[in-house]
Amino acid sequence: MTKQQANWSPYDNNGGSCVAIAGRDYCVVAADTRMSTGYSILTRDYSKISKLADKAVLASSGFQADIKALQKHLAARHLIYQHQHNKQMSCPAMAQLLSNTLYYKRFFPYYAFNVLGGLDNEGKGCVFTYDAVGSYERVGYSAQGSGSTLIMPFLDNQLKSPSPLLLPAQDAVTPLSELEAVDLVKTVFVSATERDIYTGDKVEIVILNAEGERREFMDLRKD
Repeated sequence: MTKQQANWSPYDNNGGSCVAIAGRDYCVVAADTRMSTGYSILTRDYSKISKLADKAVLASSGFQADIKALQKHLAARHLIYQHQHNKQMSCPAMAQLLSNTLYYKRFFPYYAFNVLGGLDNEGKGCVFTYDAVGSYERVGYSAQGSGSTLIMPFLDNQLKSPSPLLLPAQDAVTPLSELEAVDLVKTVFVSATERDIYTGDKVEIVILNAEGERREFMDLRKD
């Protein structure tokens, strides 16, 4: 048992894992469906993924009440934006809004760790990863939640580009095809479920591309 698992608190509910991978013309966002507190599983079928716009999907891990409050606030701000501009926010615009929202609450922050995925104005996949107070960056892939310390080394091994100190800097998107990215996401969740007690039951996968959105589910360990 890890130190993180042993020293749990009531604010750890809805731990789990969230992953996003950006490709040249797609983005994959995934999260498990287990919500738990300590050693008690509250539900095995809870979605950690929220669709903020047609081309922006948010996956969050942390304290359930704070996550719901954050999603409600973002939905209200997006509705105001649509009335004012007669269009939906792009994923990079939503990323900036999320950063501003988290930073505004920095002295009493949302206990929420977020990864935002979608498509930019050029149709490329984009992933933005955050800390609790709004610092963010655009990356090719990211993971958040209690299983992220297990998942990120796996993704680094499979997707990390060569050092920009040795070669010209490469694009942030990953070289995998859409199907390869989905298979990789399924693999990392199977691996994380073996070691993280807060990750399990099912993985929900959202794929965004030029054709729209589709969802897939895959069963994980339930113990």
